[in-house]
Amino acid sequence: MINLVNLKRQFQSVKEEILQGINDVIDNGNYILGPKVKELEEKIARKLGVLDAIAVANGTDALILTLEAYGIGKGDEVITTPFTFFATAEAISRVGAIPVFADVDPLTFNLNPKEIEKNITSSTKAIIPVHLFGQPSDMDEINEIAKKHGLLVIEDACQAFGAKYKEQWVGSLGDAACFSFFPTKNLGTLGDGGVITTSNIEVADKIRKLRTHGTTKKYFHDRIGYNSRLDEIHAAILLVNLTNIDQWNLERRRIAARYQQFLKDVPNLKLPNEASDRTHIYHLYCIESDYREEIIEILAKAQIQTGIYYPRCLHLQKVYRSFNYKEGDFPISESLSERLLAIPLDPFLSESEQDTIIAILSKIGGD
Repeated sequence: MINLVNLKRQFQSVKEEILQGINDVIDNGNYILGPKVKELEEKIARKLGVLDAIAVANGTDALILTLEAYGIGKGDEVITTPFTFFATAEAISRVGAIPVFADVDPLTFNLNPKEIEKNITSSTKAIIPVHLFGQPSDMDEINEIAKKHGLLVIEDACQAFGAKYKEQWVGSLGDAACFSFFPTKNLGTLGDGGVITTSNIEVADKIRKLRTHGTTKKYFHDRIGYNSRLDEIHAAILLVNLTNIDQWNLERRRIAARYQQFLKDVPNLKLPNEASDRTHIYHLYCIESDYREEIIEILAKAQIQTGIYYPRCLHLQKVYRSFNYKEGDFPISESLSERLLAIPLDPFLSESEQDTIIAILSKIGGD
């Protein structure tokens, strides 16, 4: 089987360093919010060029805690994309706010700035652009709209650690940014984890309080909070992977470039577009086709794994039926949900494995 993402190879490549890091944690005896977490936060903040980074339990919590720290709650509206993982909208709903959807750009699959302004009302408080599949959103235009209307910009960067927009790191482009360390992410751990980056120190302090039951002093609680802490063992693993992330992302880009080179003229396939002012780090490599199901079936017979991201847009999910969205409201997003599929790409995909995939896709396109 050629896996969509071969996590085993990736973690095996740094196994000894990871085991040493875990041993350090065991020997230290400090297992929750200890020195490894502090070191990770400092290194991420320094790398991304922000004043602070706050490690939390997962990417979803990162979004929830950020929204709550900024005071977004009941009756507030937050504009985001309907073509993303459910957690983006779920976090908005979890704090009592209302997700308001706007369609995406057909080339980048990211929130289309031209669709944002028409959805702004007196209740709008923030915009959450998602850097989908590792490609940064149109941040200059989004920030300009936000400034004009007095809105916050919270980056959902869960799939984009190491991506750049005009030579600036994703995670430093808005008021705050949220990352996931789920194992399949470009920067991942052996479990769940997340981090929030911001240069707003007041907000960072609020998030730190929220992640530990609303307290900064044990057993003295200033507000209702959460139990959303990153374990020391995960921090140890992430510190190892952080030293490799830029090289791993370069490998992803190299492999993506080979796909572009050898599949660009194949009929019935539309390859992903990388905007000229961005560094796409290909969390997923997704192609479009009117023959998606047939392609999936043929690749499956050849023991090649694929994935559909995402089979149902958020505005059409059962949980949001009360919002009265309907099919056809966001035609670009809905078309992508019917045509897009991910093919294998990770830093350890071998050239021979990739050649096998290319040969099969070329034959399908030629039939």
